[in-house]
Amino acid sequence: MNSSALDSFLDKWRARWPEWSVAEPFVAPEHRARAVAWFSLLQELDDMLNTSGDPLPADAKLAWWGEELRSWAGQRSRHPLGRVLEPIRAPWAVLADALPSLVEARAVAVDAAAAQRALTAFAEAVAAVEVVLFEDRPRAGAGQAVLLQTLAQRLYDAGVTGVPRSLLEPDAAAAPRRWAGELLKDWKLRVAGPRPRRIWAALARARLQSQASGKPIEATPVRTLLRVWWAARG
Repeated sequence: MNSSALDSFLDKWRARWPEWSVAEPFVAPEHRARAVAWFSLLQELDDMLNTSGDPLPADAKLAWWGEELRSWAGQRSRHPLGRVLEPIRAPWAVLADALPSLVEARAVAVDAAAAQRALTAFAEAVAAVEVVLFEDRPRAGAGQAVLLQTLAQRLYDAGVTGVPRSLLEPDAAAAPRRWAGELLKDWKLRVAGPRPRRIWAALARARLQSQASGKPIEATPVRTLLRVWWAARG
């Protein structure tokens, strides 16, 4: 399980989220390894959603991941992340069925509602996996929490390409800040979902607040500790 191939994916996610070193102790010990593996997988999918340039390589990867996730039901994983995740009997096929929607979601949405609709099936599939993965119960609003974080990550990675067309006028340069502010309106300090998701969402929300305000994020260990402590509460 600790192969160099697996470590390379986990390390890539940790490099993008260095705050996790402060947050991780708030995750149950038995869920820590699978949380990082799962978030690393979601990062791979985010990268395919937010790709720039020729989309064909990303489309091919998404198709491959669809086959890979379906194979996990029979415990036939090929990807290093599967060593951690495949033994868990989560609805992997449901997530696989939602992956094609990421191709369509790359297009600039007409408005905020269209941006949300494009990723709703994917977000609900992710939330369904997390119920099993983290031994939680279904919670109203969990899919919406994933949706907002996915849109925030798209804005973070893709910039103005991730902003709905209706927000591009009158000043396209300020559009990312406007979209960040719109996303924050529905994003509570503590979202629905299992504890690892709530903690990660708190870190992502802080980044989005920075984008909305145009000010650098204050990610000191103490501030991060307070954010994740609040998010981790029941």
